[in-house]
Amino acid sequence: MPQPNSPSGPLEAEIRERLTAAFAPARLDVKNDSAAHRGHMGDDGSGESHFSIFIEADVFKDRSRLERQRMVNHALGDIPGERVHAIAIKAEAPGIVP
Repeated sequence: MPQPNSPSGPLEAEIRERLTAAFAPARLDVKNDSAAHRGHMGDDGSGESHFSIFIEADVFKDRSRLERQRMVNHALGDIPGERVHAIAIKAEAPGIVP
């Protein structure tokens, strides 16, 4: 569910694709926070080093926060920690107010 007219880099697009394929989310917001971290530790100069993710999917119902985080990290594969310095994840089931 990319934002209309929102430019995204290849890594942001891959994050969206992986999460959409894994969870068929009702809502998916991926925000590139890299500009706010320019020059800080973990900034690799790519412009895609820090992200925030909000994902809402039925599969998260009755799962603990830790389970939801692990599910998202598993779906992202090698992206967290290897290809991206930091990812903030908020994963909820529909009907939960973020």
